[in-house]
Amino acid sequence: MIEVALLHEQGWPGTEWETLAERAVAAAIGHSPYAAFLTDAATYEVAVKLTSDEEVHQLNRAYRDKDRPTNVLSFPMVQHDLLEATANTDDGEVLLGDIVLAEGVCAREAAEKGLSVADHAAHLIVHGTFHLLGYDHMVDAEAEAMEALETRALDSLGIADPYGDRETGV
Repeated sequence: MIEVALLHEQGWPGTEWETLAERAVAAAIGHSPYAAFLTDAATYEVAVKLTSDEEVHQLNRAYRDKDRPTNVLSFPMVQHDLLEATANTDDGEVLLGDIVLAEGVCAREAAEKGLSVADHAAHLIVHGTFHLLGYDHMVDAEAEAMEALETRALDSLGIADPYGDRETGV
């Protein structure tokens, strides 16, 4: 089963963020090779933090050496090649990792794309979840596959293809 812990800071517009985060994480996992995590006896935990641009800027600088805020950061807790083996932990809990979204960046991008902040945030949570599962769009061979999985997961949430206007990959 999947457990999503939501940390929600001030500034984010009113939405049922906990429900949105749970649905987005479940959609991503359900459209991945790890769909069995949804019904496994083990508990797979994901933390989603909705925070400020300033905090994401600090994290991006500290962990990625990039001196600017970004829309989403993912911090996997389990190596991709060990994901399935981790379900056999002593306590039956697997910490998949953390996803952190920047409010201002998310809001600006949503406005530029003509989307609601909630739909764009759902996309970023889906995207971040795929990173927790070991996907990396910076590797050309994986970018197209990751985008296809994101598109299917978002479609299951009733959210349009965010890559539909692109002629090529990332």
